[in-house]
Amino acid sequence: MTISPLRRFMLAAALWLPFAFFLWFAFRAQFAWPVVQVVKAVLLHLWPGLYLDVLVGADEINQASGQLIAHHADWMQVNSNVLYNAVRDGAPRYAFFDFVVNPMIYGYSVPLFAGLVMATPLEKWRRLAQIGAGLAVLWLVQAFGVVAEAFKVLGLQLPEGTAKMHELGYSLEAIALCYQFGYLILPPLVPAVLWILFNRPFIEELTQPPHAAAAEPNRETAVETRQQGK
Repeated sequence: MTISPLRRFMLAAALWLPFAFFLWFAFRAQFAWPVVQVVKAVLLHLWPGLYLDVLVGADEINQASGQLIAHHADWMQVNSNVLYNAVRDGAPRYAFFDFVVNPMIYGYSVPLFAGLVMATPLEKWRRLAQIGAGLAVLWLVQAFGVVAEAFKVLGLQLPEGTAKMHELGYSLEAIALCYQFGYLILPPLVPAVLWILFNRPFIEELTQPPHAAAAEPNRETAVETRQQGK
């Protein structure tokens, strides 16, 4: 019994996608590093008045007790240039606002795309080329989501940051829209679009009816039949 290309692809995807997510999570610090570097370059060069530094790795702190829970090498710490009152009750104590972002929240598009490419019947060099090009695009998409979250945390979650955004003339509605776009829409959409663009011939093969070629009339045979009938 022959297996249709669509069923073969679905079986391969069911095997490759979990493996791709496993590798992505196991090496999450390595996958997060280029994203953090892109975010650092963007924030510090385009908005030096808002952000002072971006550090690879961050500590997870218990907000109630202030105790260290764990250090995450795949997280990043953003040091802003916004002063805020660190002591809400009592005498004011001002400090620069620092916060933590988890870039991996926006990075599940990488194993999703890699799993689809690995499940596609391709030559080895073409598969490697697609994964390499896809990583470059998806890391930029991931960096967009992280930058949008940095603005969301600073502008929408901190009163002093909100005042700073108004002072600079930035729209809070645009910040919220970019955050939602980078969090909800781009991570699942971009890998699917990339895979479709890279593998259009294979997708056309999947969408073609199984007996479409056999059902098409043979024009040469039809012409010969008519001439013999004459």
